[in-house]
Amino acid sequence: MRTIDPSPRISAQEVTFPWLEHYPPGVPAEAPVNAYRTLTDLLDEAFRSFGSRDAAACMDVKLKYRDIDSLSESLGAWLQSLGLPAGARVALMMPNVPQYLVSIAAILRGGFVVVNVNPLYTARELEHQLNDSGAEVVIVLENFACVLEETAGRTPVKHVVLAAMGDLLGFWRGGLINFAVRHVRRMVPEFSLPRDGGRTVTRFNAALDEGSRRNLQRVTTGPDDPAFLQYTGGTTGVSKGAVLLHRNVVANIMQCEAWFKPMLDKAGEQQLVVVCALPLYHIFALTICALMGARMGAMNLLIPNPRDIPGLVRTLSRYRVNMFPAVNTLFNALANDADFARLDFSGLVVSNGGGMAVQQGTAERWFKVTGCPVVEGYGLSETSPVATSNRLDLAEFTGTIGLPVPSTEIAIRDDENKDVPLGVAGEICIRGPQVMPGYWNRPDETARVMTADGFFKSGDVGVMDERGYVRIVDRKKDMILVSGFNVYPNEIEQIVSQHPGVLECAAIGIPDDKSGEAVKLFVVKNDATLSEDDVAAHCKENFTAYKRPKYIEFRDELPKSNVGKILRRELRERGSDTSR
Repeated sequence: MRTIDPSPRISAQEVTFPWLEHYPPGVPAEAPVNAYRTLTDLLDEAFRSFGSRDAAACMDVKLKYRDIDSLSESLGAWLQSLGLPAGARVALMMPNVPQYLVSIAAILRGGFVVVNVNPLYTARELEHQLNDSGAEVVIVLENFACVLEETAGRTPVKHVVLAAMGDLLGFWRGGLINFAVRHVRRMVPEFSLPRDGGRTVTRFNAALDEGSRRNLQRVTTGPDDPAFLQYTGGTTGVSKGAVLLHRNVVANIMQCEAWFKPMLDKAGEQQLVVVCALPLYHIFALTICALMGARMGAMNLLIPNPRDIPGLVRTLSRYRVNMFPAVNTLFNALANDADFARLDFSGLVVSNGGGMAVQQGTAERWFKVTGCPVVEGYGLSETSPVATSNRLDLAEFTGTIGLPVPSTEIAIRDDENKDVPLGVAGEICIRGPQVMPGYWNRPDETARVMTADGFFKSGDVGVMDERGYVRIVDRKKDMILVSGFNVYPNEIEQIVSQHPGVLECAAIGIPDDKSGEAVKLFVVKNDATLSEDDVAAHCKENFTAYKRPKYIEFRDELPKSNVGKILRRELRERGSDTSR
């Protein structure tokens, strides 16, 4: 049985890991996790090595690596001209558009920290994240500026950069061509961003133009400096920023490359084409598509709206794609689409599922249509994100989350933080160079999830078999997983209970064919006239779409323990009837 040296945080003796015997050919036990000092070094090398290659395609307009190099230098220089201190946080609030890739590179090269924001957040959710991160700059697609407007004066934001669907792509093609006028029906809600209090509002192209007349100052970013604040519910549901250091993300890029490369090599000598339909603000797409894609010189096929299945299929028909990361809901929608089934899948060698459990029926339909198996993996924002993956050379559905990826340890532990025997359920704990040091300004929350010997406690309950494969069997925390996104009952209940017509409430997750799970809300009325529409309207105002309850049920009372704690488990056992 092969072995690898353990982390120096445990004893120096040799430790045996059963999963190494079951690695596919060509995958090493350890990845070169220190190949780059920082993400900036990785990006700089990609720009030098792949300058003439296409880096991104969006609506059939392409940007090359040299374009992103030049554009990000200009934007980074402009950001530096604002006088921001090193390590200042810059928020990105955009869907999958080329400006996102330019902005990530600009922020990192400028010596700042990226704060990824879901562009569909409500004003309440956005305000919390901007305040918690201390973001001084927001780069936002103008389609979502109306939400940012609602937070004016209540956050630390001093500078707003407004991007538009029509800018950037013609910037280096002989004049600014507003391709959006030709290809996109513009639907930008009215907004007015006040410039009071010294706040500046600058158009994206204007920032590029001004920055192009400046020099980007090279900064001494180190591997232990934060690169991203990736917001997540953690273990309690209170949205908090997982601090991902440069070395954490570099490590996971190299770990994923080590795992994927033997299969991706089968795509041949042509440039890899990666479908980026998952949102770049989600850690899965950020690492796998944007950053590992840059490391490998791939072209990212950016999909701003993956819910438009006919539009997505039309886009896919124009490219010979090689890698398709997605969640179960997207795999399922495409596998059941007749036009998708007629596409050419001869170049597709990797279909990797993450964010939520891949259902066997979906995996079987996808394989039947494409001839490429869906390979399920597992990870979290706190682990940059990939911790485990199934082998890419397995055609059959395993129902597991696979093996620990190179340079990663998985321990299954009990409530006393002791390892349990193989085959016994316990909490999945993860140790490796991709694991965050902690949550942003939340030492109490960090202490809850990090063990003394350096493992991150995932909150998921799993079982490891004798081969090292891990199967999730339960959740230690009351998290609801909707289409790959975490929803926490605490947050739902806290906001819903603020409605004057609500006496008390409880939220649970119930099975859903389309999204894996859906939110069901139980409400005890404080006002007899309270209706389901009233509650739904309150939720629409305060939650982004995936958090909103799909089912609302009124009850006279909720089950409680002897000390008055609402028993969600009892609601789950008896309250999954969606007809009520």
